[in-house]
Formats: sequence, structure tokens, C-alpha cells
Amino acid sequence: MTLKRDRSATACAAGSVLVLVGAASASAQDTGENEAGSTMEIYGHAMLDTGYEGNQNDPDWFDVVRPSKLPAFEDEFGKDGRWFASVRQSRFGVRTSTPTGLGELKTIFEFELFGTGVDAGQTTFRLRHAYGELGHFGAGQTWSPFMDIDVFPNSIEYWGPNGMVFFRNVQLRWMPIKGETDEDTRLTFALERPGASADQGNYADRIELQNVRARFPYPDVSGEFRLGREWGYVEIAGIVRYLKWDDLLEDQFELSGDDWGWGVNLSSNIDIGEHVLRLQTVYGEGIQNYMNDAPADVGIRNNFGDPVRPIVGEVLPVLGLVAFLDINWSEKMTSTVGYSYVNIDNSNGQADDAFKRGDYALANVLFYPVENVMFGPEIQWARRKNFRDGFTSDDLRLQFSVRYSFSHMLGGT
Repeated sequence: MTLKRDRSATACAAGSVLVLVGAASASAQDTGENEAGSTMEIYGHAMLDTGYEGNQNDPDWFDVVRPSKLPAFEDEFGKDGRWFASVRQSRFGVRTSTPTGLGELKTIFEFELFGTGVDAGQTTFRLRHAYGELGHFGAGQTWSPFMDIDVFPNSIEYWGPNGMVFFRNVQLRWMPIKGETDEDTRLTFALERPGASADQGNYADRIELQNVRARFPYPDVSGEFRLGREWGYVEIAGIVRYLKWDDLLEDQFELSGDDWGWGVNLSSNIDIGEHVLRLQTVYGEGIQNYMNDAPADVGIRNNFGDPVRPIVGEVLPVLGLVAFLDINWSEKMTSTVGYSYVNIDNSNGQADDAFKRGDYALANVLFYPVENVMFGPEIQWARRKNFRDGFTSDDLRLQFSVRYSFSHMLGGT
């Protein structure tokens, strides 16, 4: 069965042009609204990532650390040891804010150069955010309410902790309680674009499975509640989704099926003086495409006692953990150290070398000599463990990054 979706839900083709048009001719008297406080921020950064990988990984992901992309068998991607360099973290964005009679209208358009999906491994424009909100309602592509972006540590490795929920999705959201800062109490609900991926395991080459197609009749339903306090916050988020697949081949087998996916995500930021402890625990079934680095949502379970339905699809349980400490030594120097983990409960129809467990850890020292400039080294480690064949693979990297940021505000009072 084929159920695939890109990590960011929407990709921007290379060569896309962003055109910003401001219609400033309408006066406040014409619209009946006060536009004196409207602002537009143009922001982004140019960034270099370079370093040495002591081991090997999938070359489409040469400049990031993803345990799921490490070798599933000895020398799958060649011999160990290679130098890498990339500018794919470079970013450009525009934010606007406009006061209206119904509240503040906010929009964001943001792109980066990190290719995924059909552009995996390429330096190409990719859409991150295309989102707007007015009052308590928002629509477009942005962070899923099921994720907590504030768990992401102050690191330079692009992909981030593998056990973290991390997904920008197309959605319609309602925010009955809106916080103005990251540590304010808030409540959000959303209807999100559905999608999933499947691992056909030992039967991937069977013709009978080539005509099984995914169908998603309903949106994913997600929500979050954050309780803000002076010391930080604690947040609980959840998601429910319905996954369905149809067997279109008329033969002696009936391989259609469906299942429910669900997940619960508990996260927190705790202020420890000038430092921040970032924590998350997530557990669920069939939510892998919301995870930062996990494979298929659906696996194959053997059902040989039924001659009509000898195999069935089932959602796979997943556990993710994140624990990082951001240390602020001074205004000009910071460090981050931490660990993340993801574990899959595989189904018995998956291949022996299917992904079972991933570990991820890093530590860095970053310097800020002047405003809008950052550089520093980071040591990174990852490990992959297979399902049943006992094989494991490790990756050890030393990365050095330089980032030049910019921001310019237009408008305002």
C-alpha cells in the first residue's frame, strides 16, 4: 500500500518567486479601520554547515543526523568517513501585523533551501509557513498543535531531536485562549490535513499489494493546552486520526482495511536561572509522520489463518523522548547538551532489517561576537537498531556552522 507524505506537507518548486504587493492606497477613512499600526518584518539568515562525518548515512540526508537514515546493513552507503558542506538551512521570511475591527490580523510566509520529498538532497526553495490568523481563528500551513516547537534545543544540527513531535501541516485552527508569549496559558484546536506512510515489509514486492491505495475520509483532529507559569510551562497535546486503505485488485484476496491513530504529547520548558530545560514524552499509534524522525505509520501483520485476508495492516505504536539543557553562559556564549530517543513496536510482517529504535545526542558551544552573527562547533551522535536481525549502526559527526541573520521592520506607529 502506498501512503506517503512530505515532512512539511507542501513543497515549493525550485525557481518559485515570492511577490509581495502592498495596497496602501485605501485610507483609514475608506476602510473604517485604523491601519496606522500595520507592520511588515522581513527576516531570515544565510547559514553555512560544514564538518566531518566519521561514519556514513543516506546521501540524500548528508548534512543532517537522522537515525532512520543510517545503514540497515554493513556499508549500505559505501565506506565510512566523508566531509560535508551545505547552505540548506538558509531562510527567508515575511511577517505582517495589521489592526482590524475584528482584532489583529497576522500573516507569515517563510521559505528555506532544504529540499525534501522529490527534492531530497537538493538545495532548493521549500515552503515552511504560509499562515494567517485573525482573532481566535487561523488557517494555512504552520506548526501542528500536536507539536511543541519550544522543545527544540539551541543546536545547529538542522533536523533536530528524533523523538520530538515535529510537523508543519495545513490546518484550520481555533484558539479560544491565546497567549501573547511562549510561557502564557493557551488552548488550541485544529483540523489538519491527513496522510500517512506504510511499510509493506516482507511482502513489498507482491503484485497483490500494488493495487492497495490509501484514502483519508476525515481530517486529523488535534489540540493543545499549555499552562504557563513564571518558571516556564507544562503542555499536553493530543491527536486522533482515521486511516483507511482500499484493495482495488479483483482477485481471491481482500486486503482493504482501516485503523485509528492517536497520540498524547506531554512537554515542558523549565527555567533554571538563566538556563532552560526542555522536556518531552510522546506515545501513540499511527502518528509516525508527525514525529521528527520515525518511519511508517502502518505495518503488516501476518494473518495466515484467514485465506481471504492472509495479511492485515495495523498502526504501529511509537514512543519518543526528548531531554535537552540550553545553557546561557553569557550574552556572547551558549551551550546545549541533550539526548533523544524513538522506539517502534514493529509488526510481525515487517522485514528483519526494519527500523526499530533510534538514539540521538549532541553537545555544542556557540558564540555571538556581535548582534546577528553566530558561529561554533557541535559534536553529534546517532544510532540505529534494526527490528530482528541484531544489526546496529552508529554515526559520529563534528559540525561547524556560521549564521548571519537579518531583520528589518517596516511600518508601525
